Amino acid sequence: MTTPLWTHGEAERATGGKSSKPWEASGVSMDSRKLEPGDLFVAIHGPHFDGHDFVRDAFQRGAAAAIVEQRPQGVPERAPILIVPHGFEALQALARAARARTKARVLAVTGSVGKTGTKEALRLALGDSGRVTATHGNLNNAYGVPLSLARLTQASDYGVFELGMNHPGEIGPLARLVQPEIGIITNVEAVHMAHFGSVAEIADAKAEMFEGMGPEGLAILNRDNPYFQRLADAARARGIERIVGFGEHPEAQVRLINCTCHAFSSNVIAEIRGVEVHYPLGVPGRHWVTNSLAVLAAVDAVGADLKKAASRLGNLAAPVGRGRRVRGMLPSGAIEIIDESYNANPASMRATLDSLAAIPLGPVGRRIAVLGDMLELGPNAARMHADLAGDLIRNEIELVFTVGRLMENLDRELPPHMLGGHAESAEALLPILLEELHGSDVVAVKGSQAINMNHIVETLLHAGNGMANAVNGR
Repeated sequence: MTTPLWTHGEAERATGGKSSKPWEASGVSMDSRKLEPGDLFVAIHGPHFDGHDFVRDAFQRGAAAAIVEQRPQGVPERAPILIVPHGFEALQALARAARARTKARVLAVTGSVGKTGTKEALRLALGDSGRVTATHGNLNNAYGVPLSLARLTQASDYGVFELGMNHPGEIGPLARLVQPEIGIITNVEAVHMAHFGSVAEIADAKAEMFEGMGPEGLAILNRDNPYFQRLADAARARGIERIVGFGEHPEAQVRLINCTCHAFSSNVIAEIRGVEVHYPLGVPGRHWVTNSLAVLAAVDAVGADLKKAASRLGNLAAPVGRGRRVRGMLPSGAIEIIDESYNANPASMRATLDSLAAIPLGPVGRRIAVLGDMLELGPNAARMHADLAGDLIRNEIELVFTVGRLMENLDRELPPHMLGGHAESAEALLPILLEELHGSDVVAVKGSQAINMNHIVETLLHAGNGMANAVNGR
């Protein structure tokens, strides 16, 4: 029999609540729409919703029990509930209890760019060495981190958690909850600048991860990043002396020796603490190569099988909206799509354009960029958008379509022959874009989440005969 994730007794001890009857749960959820049968549903008063309004729906979908502040109307008396004073505090209590009881090696990932991809690569790389519980999707905020931690099973050998922020002071509480023994910071870049006075302040916010780590912890830091020393000093100020740098820097303990980036994959040669390792990487792009070094540094640090982990990275696939390659069908033929629609900042924009430039074209194909506004960049946002012109020209992108008022700054810097079209919204751009595209084109779609660039991707997938297939490495 499978050991339940939570029983009513364990949850009562963790939260101080009282159950109406015995129950066992195999998972934890706070969204009734995504709840799996057997989950414990936690009703939380959020900024835009009250989970108590969805308790009845949760039970109809197969919830094993619900944590509530009072029994909601319409919930049958026979339905098992755990009554607590405060739903969110109960979720945090479950998270703390899960962390206290686990014997798993716990790792955390943060950084300006590449958190989710690095977390997914870690999940994959550690899979041959033990049972892994990892953050689902990008549940990396004040609600998502305790939810993810509460899902850490007692049978797990590794726990991998993603920590995100867009304001100072957000990562510290999350790190103190997760208490990672290994902390990875992928990089520090100019993102969320609307909430920070400088990139150095972003580095300090990322360094809050060390608040949850003891002196025996290990910090894995990007040795090529300008803020490496600032982060290393912050770690040492917390008593953390074990610091591993990754990158191309000659002093990096996990160092890139060489890589060959193909259209759909990469081949990497790295030196990991004096040992040369050759491995495939199932996704293209220099940024993925760099972050794979951090992954293998962590694998080495926990004593997992390095050879197996490196080999498994050949099966890595980019998450939806973060570099996923898909094929769309137009009436005139197939097009390749780089789906980077989830979010955007200057660093990730440049990485996407580099990836677009690396894809080989057919006889009539063109490289086309469809770019939406990058948000939360602060007072220098106009200049940051305009500065992308140099990257587009350098990468020989043939046509550029833009969405949003900030992208008008980019349009003014591009030569006329590169201007494909502009609109204030993703929906308004679609007729212009569809009129121009033809079979064999390669299209990169990227922008901040609020700009809804994912709508463009979904439309391109179904613009022809409704058929779309994931593009696997060739």
